[in-house]
Amino acid sequence: MRLIFLGSPGVGKGTFAKEVMAKKQIPQISTGDLLRNAMKLQTPLGIKIEGYMKTGELVPDELVLEILSERIHQEDCQNGFILDGFPRTIPQAESLEQKPDLAVDKVLKFNAEKEVIIRRLSNRRVCQNCGATYHLINFPPKVSGVCDVCGGTVGQRDDDKPEAIERRLVEYHQKTAPLVNFYQQRGLLVVVNANGEKHETMPQVWDVLES
Repeated sequence: MRLIFLGSPGVGKGTFAKEVMAKKQIPQISTGDLLRNAMKLQTPLGIKIEGYMKTGELVPDELVLEILSERIHQEDCQNGFILDGFPRTIPQAESLEQKPDLAVDKVLKFNAEKEVIIRRLSNRRVCQNCGATYHLINFPPKVSGVCDVCGGTVGQRDDDKPEAIERRLVEYHQKTAPLVNFYQQRGLLVVVNANGEKHETMPQVWDVLES
């Protein structure tokens, strides 16, 4: 089962991916994490990637696809994978489908109203030390401002403030609209209503994956 999860910041992709990962035994693959890890380990690909990122250039799609192809041949991807953060553009999507080992079965597009997304993100808090994520309404830290995991300081990221969220949503929809049409034309796109809580959204996801 090879999947792409599309959705704006705050729509809940990460939450839904964790449920699918646990049940289907497939990993969620973030290309951003792959690039950072390759640089950290100083692999041959990582050294090439570092050269681009140090100069502020975009990493060429062929390098991203190469590192992605390496990752999906690891043992934990035998049953499939969830791509998160790639593709972001039509050329990337076209390159992806030209590689048989990276061909996907379904693309899930999670939709939520702007008011819902702003409410979710503006209540999100993150540990500045270990990165653990909290939510002031649904999952607050046991002690206000203190991380349950490491005792670090829990605060709000600048890009989770309402005015920043508005900008992120505009940018996301401008970039993603063409991708939605691309996968719709190929019969791979399924839209999931993510306005509700996790227990309301996951049955839709399972229906899509079992169909």
